[in-house]
Amino acid sequence: QVELVESGGGLVQAGGSLRLSCLASSSIFRISAMAWYRQAPGKQRELVASSTSGGSRNYAESVKGRFTISRDNVKNTVYLQMNSLKREDTAVYYCNLRRPGMDLWGKGTLVTVSS
Repeated sequence: QVELVESGGGLVQAGGSLRLSCLASSSIFRISAMAWYRQAPGKQRELVASSTSGGSRNYAESVKGRFTISRDNVKNTVYLQMNSLKREDTAVYYCNLRRPGMDLWGKGTLVTVSS
């Protein structure tokens, strides 16, 4: 059973930065697509950023230029560097691992951006 564990969330002022981490318990990470999603109160879960196993990246328009997804295939970890945070970035952020036959989620980490 592969597990995903997110960390790095917290309270930050608008304009600040945070780096989220997601550790996978299996090296299947290296051949999997990874993504960060978020869900704000009362809203649907949305894709924030994704990375293929080959390293191609995709971002939601709302975070382009501010967030960066990266992965370390030795540490089985995907990161989300979040800069210039805005109040509307407040949400629970979830890590996702996907490959044929697998669609796994972490439990999430809360990011709160205050004004």
